[in-house]
Amino acid sequence: MKIIPAIDLMDGQVVRLYKGDPKQKTVYSDDPVSVAKKWQEAGADMLHIVDLDATLGTGSNLDLIEEITTELSIPVEVAGGLRDEVTIDRAISFATRIVLGTLAFKNKELLQYIAKKYGFSKIVISVDHVDGFIVTHGWKESTKTPLIDAIHEFVNMGFTEFLLTNVSKDGTMEGPDLEFLEKACAIQNTNVIASGGISNIDDVSNVQTKNAFAVILGKALYENKISIEEAKQLVD
Repeated sequence: MKIIPAIDLMDGQVVRLYKGDPKQKTVYSDDPVSVAKKWQEAGADMLHIVDLDATLGTGSNLDLIEEITTELSIPVEVAGGLRDEVTIDRAISFATRIVLGTLAFKNKELLQYIAKKYGFSKIVISVDHVDGFIVTHGWKESTKTPLIDAIHEFVNMGFTEFLLTNVSKDGTMEGPDLEFLEKACAIQNTNVIASGGISNIDDVSNVQTKNAFAVILGKALYENKISIEEAKQLVD
C-alpha cells in the first residue's frame, strides 16, 4: 500500500480544513515547497496536492503547484478545481496524474475525451461522499448518486484509479470509513486511495486490511500523530 501525504493549499499556504469547511482552517506552513521536500525525504511514495482555492472557486495555486513539482523527484497527484480542458491540460503537463471530481460527474463526454487524450491511468476519479451518496463542487452540492453505483459506472468506462473520501470524516482524525472502503475495494479493476479520518498507525493498518491501493495522510501527519516513516515501515 502506498503512503501519500496531502498538501492542501489556500492563499499559497499549507492548510487543513475540518470537514471541508474553509471557515474551519488551520494553517501549518507558509512554505509549501519545503513541506513537500520534507515529506519526500521522509519516504512518501507520492504527494497529493490540493488547490482548495480552485476547488472553492476563489483563486488558483497552479503556478505554485508547478513550482513544487519541479523541486521533487517523486510522483505528484494534483487535485482541486480541474473543471475545464485548459486547466486540465496545464496541470497534466507537470503532474504525474490528476484528480477529477466535479467534472467527472457533470461532463462525462469531456472526461472520456481527456482520458483518451492522456490515458486512463493518468486520471484519478474523486468519489467524495456523505453517507454513501456522491457530493461535488468542493463538497457543497449533494447528489442522489450512490457511491458504489458511481464507481461501477466509471470502471465500465475504463477507469481504474479512485480517490475515496467520506466528507464527514475528513480532517476529523476520528478514524477512516472502513465500511465504504471495503465495498469500493471489493469492486474488480479498482485501485482505491483511502482518504479522510486517519488519526494513528492503527488506522493505516485497518485501511491496509481492506486492500486499499494507497492511503492519504493529512491532519494526523501535520499534528505529529503519525509519521511517514512508521507508516512505511508498517506497509513494507
